[in-house]
Amino acid sequence: MTMRIALGLEYCGKTFTGWQSQADRRGVQDALEQALAVIADAEVRTIAAGRTDTGVHATMQVVHFDVEADRPDTAWVRGVNSNLPADIGVLWARPVAAEFHARFDALRRHYTYLLCARDVRPALCAGRVGWYHRSLDAAAMQEAAGMLVGTHDFSAFRAAECQAKSPTRTLWIAAITTTFDYIRFEFCANAYLHHMIRNIVGALVYVGAGKAPPAWVGELLAGRDRTRAAPTFAPDGLYFTGAEYDPKWQLPPTRRAIALPLG
Repeated sequence: MTMRIALGLEYCGKTFTGWQSQADRRGVQDALEQALAVIADAEVRTIAAGRTDTGVHATMQVVHFDVEADRPDTAWVRGVNSNLPADIGVLWARPVAAEFHARFDALRRHYTYLLCARDVRPALCAGRVGWYHRSLDAAAMQEAAGMLVGTHDFSAFRAAECQAKSPTRTLWIAAITTTFDYIRFEFCANAYLHHMIRNIVGALVYVGAGKAPPAWVGELLAGRDRTRAAPTFAPDGLYFTGAEYDPKWQLPPTRRAIALPLG
């Protein structure tokens, strides 16, 4: 009998080519499926809530897969973890209805970008936070970010290689907070375009550094021209922090905030 299992997992993306399986087998998906196959004693294919890029991390990636092997939930957690590299870990496992789909049933997806804004690079958090070499005006960045909230054509923040059929997305949250030298960018949307968050952060940093006024971000959005926008920001500080699902699926917590490193 085929069963559908949902997993929640975390990973550090520094050494991976993103979530999706790659020819060089360096995707997070590749490592996870290899570990699952050991426990299932069969090939396993997974589907995730969000496909993170090279160098991007996750505090709560939701995944589902189908399997015929009858195993206790602990086998899909501790057993799989024993076959995973140290920078990937399963947090929970739960049998779900055959109709559940980690990607298509996700109602909202959350990302956090952590940025260190100071004159020296953050050695203790290398690869785990973004860096800008001077302080930034958080109030100006928040004013600019507010212009992005709503349903818009986000072509100005879309990578050239993006394969999405439509550039229209609904962004519910674009919030900025600061703690010491660190700036936290929080985003919540129904879905994202390729490099959308990193391109938005790049534009907001331009505003925070005084290179453009807050209204410039609104002009970029309206102009729909990626060539007029700021460069794509580094992946280091970007975290997929989970997705929201209908309570009917009875899942464990599917969102998990990233703790702020102070290095």
